[in-house]
Amino acid sequence: MNSGQATRHIQLLDTTLRDGEQTQGVSFSVNEKVNIARALLQSLKVDRIEVASACVSAGEKDAVSKITAWAASEGLLDRVEVLGFVDYKRSVDWIVEAGCKVINLLSKGSEKHCREQLGKDLNTHVADIARTVDYAQSRGLRVNMYLEDWSNGYRDNKDYVFGLIEGTRNLGISHFLLPDTLGLLSPREVKAALTDMLVTFPDLEFDFHPHNDYGLATANVMAAVEAGINTIHCTINCLGERAGNASLAEVAVVLKDKMGMQLSIDESRITVLSRMVENFSGKWIAANTPIVGADVFTQTAGIHADGDLKGDLYVSKLGPERFARKRVYALGKMSGKASLLNNLEELGISLSEDDQAKVLKRIVKLGDSKQQITSEDLPFIIADVMESREYQHIELMNCYINSGMDVESTASVRVSIEGEEFQGSGSGNGGFAAFIDAIEKILQGKGFVMPALLDYEVHIPRGGKTNALTECIITWQGQGKDLKTRGVDSNQVLAAVKATLRMINIRLHNEAAG
Repeated sequence: MNSGQATRHIQLLDTTLRDGEQTQGVSFSVNEKVNIARALLQSLKVDRIEVASACVSAGEKDAVSKITAWAASEGLLDRVEVLGFVDYKRSVDWIVEAGCKVINLLSKGSEKHCREQLGKDLNTHVADIARTVDYAQSRGLRVNMYLEDWSNGYRDNKDYVFGLIEGTRNLGISHFLLPDTLGLLSPREVKAALTDMLVTFPDLEFDFHPHNDYGLATANVMAAVEAGINTIHCTINCLGERAGNASLAEVAVVLKDKMGMQLSIDESRITVLSRMVENFSGKWIAANTPIVGADVFTQTAGIHADGDLKGDLYVSKLGPERFARKRVYALGKMSGKASLLNNLEELGISLSEDDQAKVLKRIVKLGDSKQQITSEDLPFIIADVMESREYQHIELMNCYINSGMDVESTASVRVSIEGEEFQGSGSGNGGFAAFIDAIEKILQGKGFVMPALLDYEVHIPRGGKTNALTECIITWQGQGKDLKTRGVDSNQVLAAVKATLRMINIRLHNEAAG
């Protein structure tokens, strides 16, 4: 990178509302389109947005009209663009009636498309373009021009591509938009082709419009910028036909961090836009999606948490704070002391080293049976461990509970009492009732009488995820003083089972001590 590149400003054109809507199963409502457009321009501050294709539907025209009315009121109308076709007046009139001021004219950027799809030669196509451009300009539109399938066109017949640009370069077209329509180029090919275009036509302004079919869209953006391109097209969450377009989040961060480019966007709003588009499109991104994925700022390994705690050893320039997010330290079987300490600090909880060890031991054990333990689960685990008295008079060896609609629940239980194994089965109007029936039958032979159950509370962490830990607190009738015991498990019935076994252990311990 030379010193001149370091000061360059790269414009981003977001085409989520046009090319992104070509994603299978995505169709934004009028209101959704308006809200995304406003967020893109006003909150994220992208340079330009492409919001629709002309002549698609009445609903599309209504959406464009509402977007342009808002944009005009905010002084942003010149940054709203609509795709139009080489059809003389039809697309132009539609765009003008919708209140837009910029048409992105779709020409045929490959000879094969021109010949086989239009049935025309280059000269005829250029004449049609000139006629449409002249009419668009007479109606007050600024014109940009796509060279559809440019990457194939350049590879198959470069003379056709150069002839198309030569034939239209004096029509007053603002930007020539060069799409890798099928996402077939490699970074080396992108740089070579775009360098050739820029050297051949140094006075023209070119945009690069990548697709992600080979997973190379972001790398191809870097190659385009290295070649000298100053405007890149992208979408939120990589939306687009087939494998999608270049991801705005990835493009923005790579251009800034890896190439030293200046951008207009407010990157602290990237995640907000990502979530909005997820909700409106119904297309959910993977948890490990760079920048915006749910897990990308989560440290799982205890050694990484330890390194961060001791000196930010696993922290990079790609920090969550840039995107209005926080770093998270996952709790589970790979957790270490530092993972726990980071979460305790976040919750404002202080524990002794001995208690930390007990809590961490429980977390690791739970992690073996539960995919993820969240910070919201942690208070339940702490309370459970702090209350725990490690009496082992009775241990649960196995427990099978079956429940169904309109049938009695059944339970099969195997326990060890003072080292001797016992089995029992029971039934009831719920899984817990069936367990109680089974355990009572086992304990009757030991002369143990189950106390009356006075109260049964179930809690889940605030926010209530379906895989959250469940805390069950049961109040048992005692002699003079009632007894409360707690159980924690991701399964609600097993949480109650654990609370019950804790009560039995306490009672057996007291009887032995008495």
